[in-house]
Amino acid sequence: MTPVRRIISSLQPMPHRRPPAIVCHEVTKWFGGFCALAGLSLTVEHGEVVVLIGPSGSGKSTLLRCINRLETHSAGDIVIDGIRVSNNTHSIKQVRRQVGMVFQSFNLFPHLTVLANVTITPRLVHDRPKDLADTAAQDLLHRVGMAAHADKYPAQLSGGEQQRVAIARALAMNPRMMLFDEPTSSIDPELTKGIMELIREVASDGMTMLLVTHEIGFARRTADRIAFIDHGELIEQGPPGQLLDTPREERTHRFLEQVPTLWPHSMR
Repeated sequence: MTPVRRIISSLQPMPHRRPPAIVCHEVTKWFGGFCALAGLSLTVEHGEVVVLIGPSGSGKSTLLRCINRLETHSAGDIVIDGIRVSNNTHSIKQVRRQVGMVFQSFNLFPHLTVLANVTITPRLVHDRPKDLADTAAQDLLHRVGMAAHADKYPAQLSGGEQQRVAIARALAMNPRMMLFDEPTSSIDPELTKGIMELIREVASDGMTMLLVTHEIGFARRTADRIAFIDHGELIEQGPPGQLLDTPREERTHRFLEQVPTLWPHSMR
């Protein structure tokens, strides 16, 4: 490159870099005298699948609930696609329009049909006309294998079927990212594989995901990165093969030793 071209190149504006999908910086959460999150920092890039693992009560679910402002963090910063999560009502609405969340307990409205459960948020939040919302919902129900159950009520469905509807409902918002809080913990073991395959399918479409699970085999096959959390702290993170097979921290190693049945050799 000639000197003149170097000068011209240096004067070119730098390409705009999109902010990360999720940034948690020194996030702290107190419940009375109990510290659920102790200055935890974590970043998730767009299109990345990050799985959180750790003992029960380690703060994983609390972190997800703080990200979606279902819980108010006590200190630190949470930024979703450049939007700082705060008490500002407008910012909360902006965040929730971008972030879909699937809970372990389904949280479907029992008095609404499957179709109505999937369409209620697009209609109320996005003012989508009923016919358009219904058409989009039918497409999503077909995608999750629940199109034939559109007129049923949650009580008429199995746990696995209810979770499929919950995933369709979250996707109906056209979110930029998805949070999953132990999506198979309330499902019979024989139904877990189907739900995990559905989540992997959603991930394969490039959806940004932050997912809490005890299914270590699923984490190994699906995650771009696994983060181990204990006592509200991020202990270590890394690619699945590195963190699960050669963890750097003794606390991570001890945890993985306690769950050998969740990551048999056949799942590696």
